[in-house]
Amino acid sequence: MTHRTPHGSGAKGPDELRQQIEQTRHQLGDTVAQLMEKADVKGRARARAADLRDKAGAMTVQLRASAAHAGHDMQDKAARAGHAVQGGAAKAGHAVQGTAAKAGHAVQGSAAKAGHAVQGSAAKAGHAVQGSAAKAGHAVQGRAAGAGHSLEGSVPQPLRGALRRGVRHPGPVIAVGVLGAAAVAAGIAWRRQHHR
Repeated sequence: MTHRTPHGSGAKGPDELRQQIEQTRHQLGDTVAQLMEKADVKGRARARAADLRDKAGAMTVQLRASAAHAGHDMQDKAARAGHAVQGGAAKAGHAVQGTAAKAGHAVQGSAAKAGHAVQGSAAKAGHAVQGSAAKAGHAVQGRAAGAGHSLEGSVPQPLRGALRRGVRHPGPVIAVGVLGAAAVAAGIAWRRQHHR
């Protein structure tokens, strides 16, 4: 603040005048400094920008550190989850593989047993049919020969040649007998298997 002296009132002496002048200079210097400070808009803007840059730089460093820390945490969690999933998948794969191998061995064993049983039954049925067919063939051949000789005298002359040929070559008669016996034996074997 300035101290103004009323008109007509002056300093009472040279010392007092010097003191008033010194005080006025001091007040003017403070006022000029304040005015210059207020007038220096660019300087204040630069100072404010520098302050904001410093704060932004500090915040950027802090955010980068936080992001890096979060990234490492996520990477560790993802690695742990990946290892857990991989281990679970490996265990499940081994379990399925073991179960499939056991089932395969069981099916293979059952199929082998069934195959041997069918093979044995078929061999037995074949031998039985072969024996029956051979017996039937011999019986038919013997009967045909006996019947042929006994019928030869009672058969009319034109049929006697055909009868002799049938007696001499009993192959077709035996073949019919063997086929009939085989059909009967196969029917018996089939019936035994399906009625157990």
